[in-house]
Amino acid sequence: MKRFLLFSGIALIIIVLLAWLVQWYGTSQTKSFSPEDNVVFTQDGLTIKVFYNRPFKKGREIFGGLVPYGSVWRTGANEATTFETSRDLTIEGKKLRKGKYSLWTIPGEDVWKIIFNSESAQWGVDSSGEANRNPDKDVLLVDVHAFKPEKEFEQFTIAFEKVGEEAEMVLMWDKTVVPVPFSY
Repeated sequence: MKRFLLFSGIALIIIVLLAWLVQWYGTSQTKSFSPEDNVVFTQDGLTIKVFYNRPFKKGREIFGGLVPYGSVWRTGANEATTFETSRDLTIEGKKLRKGKYSLWTIPGEDVWKIIFNSESAQWGVDSSGEANRNPDKDVLLVDVHAFKPEKEFEQFTIAFEKVGEEAEMVLMWDKTVVPVPFSY
C-alpha cells in the first residue's frame, strides 16, 4: 500500500509539472513572435508608461488585411496594450485623467479612432477572436490622422516625441504612422 501511495504521489507531481511546462512553453512561444516592450516618456514631471507586444509584419498586408479597417484592434498583440499617465493629459481637446488604461484603436485608411478604456489587465481578444474590450468602460475616444510614409516598419512600434510645447505618441507599423498629439 505504501508503494502504491508513493508511486501515485510521484505520478501526480510529474503530471502537474508537465502541465505547467506545457502552459509555460505555449505562452513563451506566443511571446517570442510578438515580444513584450515598455516605452516610457518623462518630461516636466510627467511620466507615461506604455506596455505592449510588438508583432512583426512578416510579408503580410497589415492594415486593411490582418488588421481590418473599421474594426477594434488591441493595438499590438497578446494582452491589451496598457497606457499609464502620472498627470492629466489633453488629447485632441479632450481631457484624459491620470491613471492606467487599456489602449485600443479602430484603424481607418486616413483617420484612426484612439480609445482609452478604464479596464487594463485583460487579454487582447476573447475566445471568438474579437477585441476583448467593454465599450461601456471607454473614457476617451479621439480621431487622429494616419500618414503613409515611404519607409516600412517591420515591427509594430510605439514611440514618443516632443513637438514644441506638446508631445505625441506615435504608432508605426508597415507603411502607416499614426501620431497622437497631447499636452499636459
